[in-house]
Amino acid sequence: MKIEDEQKTLHLLEVISYYRLSGYWYPFLIDKKNHKFKEESSFEAAFNLYKFDRELRMLVTRELEKIEIAIRAKMIYILSHNRGPFWYKDSTNFKNSFKHQETLDKIISEYHRNDEDFVKAFKTNYSDELPPSWMIFEISSFGTLSSLYSNFVSGKDRQEIAKFFGLNDTVFSSWIHCIVYIRNVCAHHTRLWNRIMRIQPLVPRKTFNQWLVDKTVPNNKTFFTLSMIIYFMNTINPKHTIVERFKELLKKYTNVDTRAMAFPANWENEPLWKI
Repeated sequence: MKIEDEQKTLHLLEVISYYRLSGYWYPFLIDKKNHKFKEESSFEAAFNLYKFDRELRMLVTRELEKIEIAIRAKMIYILSHNRGPFWYKDSTNFKNSFKHQETLDKIISEYHRNDEDFVKAFKTNYSDELPPSWMIFEISSFGTLSSLYSNFVSGKDRQEIAKFFGLNDTVFSSWIHCIVYIRNVCAHHTRLWNRIMRIQPLVPRKTFNQWLVDKTVPNNKTFFTLSMIIYFMNTINPKHTIVERFKELLKKYTNVDTRAMAFPANWENEPLWKI
């Protein structure tokens, strides 16, 4: 591997670590077993992949926050109207009572650990064991909310929530489970750009809104993940700029191979991806 600036390289290895950076020079290896690089491979090119991945995670994290908040809001609104403000406590609302109790125990633990002012005020002014759903899910993890949705017994309520986002309830459940996984990947600053996703979202047979025309796209790579985010954001904020910002990233880091992220050759012609 060609090293243009030895002092800069040593500094980066020191503050980022050899092991973390080594994940970004695998595309440059001609012999992965013996760590032999292709001709003209450079540390700078590998570091550019690292920087691209970092900015990609920032882009994704920004949108996942909006998606999580929108899903929280819709679940709370629909289920509180249909089932009452304490729907999450009622075991009869859930298919698996043991799993529900596990989730409820996490909610209780999160509630007792939290020091938000509104939590302190509720504890001072009310004798209820737990606050209503619109309060408790301001401090509960999105993974907790995903578990409650997947375990919810009412198909009608699940469908009402999912339909708002243009999906059936089974696909919606798998997508929000995937969002929890992607959020954790980003939160732990681990490689995203060419990752093979361990949690794979279901491929929808039919959607209420525009989805990918190409049905051969694998659901375990970054292109599908980004498409999923765009699909959600088309409902949450139709004026989003995700596609434009992603294209700017590709212009900034010209050595990024979109095929490693399972981008099809005609991805820019996909109606979902058209600006």
